[in-house]
Amino acid sequence: MKRRDFLKVTGLGAAGAATIAAPAIAQGLPEIKWRMPTSWPKSLDTLYGGAELMAKMVGEATDNKFQIQTFAGGEIVPGLQVLDAVQNGTVEIGHTASYYYFGKDPTFTFGSAVPFGPNMRINQAWYMLGGGRELLNEFYKKYNCISLLAGNTGAQMGGWYRKEIKTPEDLKGLKLRIGGFAGRALQKLGVVPQQIAGGDIYPALEKGTIDAAEWVGPYDDEKLGFAKVAPNYYYPGWWEGGPMLLAFVNLDKWNALPKYYQAVLEQAGHYANNWMMAKYDQANPPALRKLLAAGAKLRPFPAPVMEACYKAAKELHSEVAATNADFKKVYESLTSFSNNGYSWFQVAEIGYDSFMARHSQG
Repeated sequence: MKRRDFLKVTGLGAAGAATIAAPAIAQGLPEIKWRMPTSWPKSLDTLYGGAELMAKMVGEATDNKFQIQTFAGGEIVPGLQVLDAVQNGTVEIGHTASYYYFGKDPTFTFGSAVPFGPNMRINQAWYMLGGGRELLNEFYKKYNCISLLAGNTGAQMGGWYRKEIKTPEDLKGLKLRIGGFAGRALQKLGVVPQQIAGGDIYPALEKGTIDAAEWVGPYDDEKLGFAKVAPNYYYPGWWEGGPMLLAFVNLDKWNALPKYYQAVLEQAGHYANNWMMAKYDQANPPALRKLLAAGAKLRPFPAPVMEACYKAAKELHSEVAATNADFKKVYESLTSFSNNGYSWFQVAEIGYDSFMARHSQG
């Protein structure tokens, strides 16, 4: 049917045609302004940058009718209290790591990474398609929140140490800055865990308040200057094989959003998530070379240390699962999905990656 015939049949004149042609997005959407505190200092253009990018995408997709203002850790909310501010409605949304709040309930660890849990790809596949999002959001409802995927760092490093770690005995009495649930596993080996926000780690390490510190990886670690005061750089960070970052949204505020805004917010989180993964893959290799040139000593955790940590972590998982129904439910789901994932991963992915690593010139 020709356009003019369509207009005659429907009775639409020029004004009606213009209405049909106008984008639906421009019609009747409310103007909304939210605040999003984060757990990150502004100097980290990956973590804080991911939150900024998420907010930017929301604004662009809604012609700035839905605006989100981001804040660094400590600006309006302490870095480790973002969840609390979202829960009580002080702010509408927050960008953080779920495992920072394991003290409220160990189940919070699964929204980031569980010690000796899956890698980045399997972890996110579980969250997106393996029932993880549904299980976690059912749990987060107890805290008046829901979660949106908003970032992932990939496998992290094991941190910076003043002294070498050669045996499990070297962990005894070690004051280690480490976030989340992993500290409880390391306590079994004599470590004294310290949970400190990112911007406060360097002063604590410099003053000797702590003996070692883990953060993320070469790009962020180089920015924070840890190599200057603790030269031994260990890998891998077995407590963070593929940690997700989440945007927590106040449940009442989420339910009040127009469906279109909900969709935009969720997709903006996915965009920031993909950008963050790519950013780390792009930025970590040259940062590592820079650190090594400046005197950092790259070391793998010795096999006996890894095995002792693995045993301690699994013991902890079993102990908590025996007394915490939420933890048990999520842990069983993630473990089953991870086992299936690795049964495939080791066939093609690991074989290919191992070959390419042997032949790389990096």
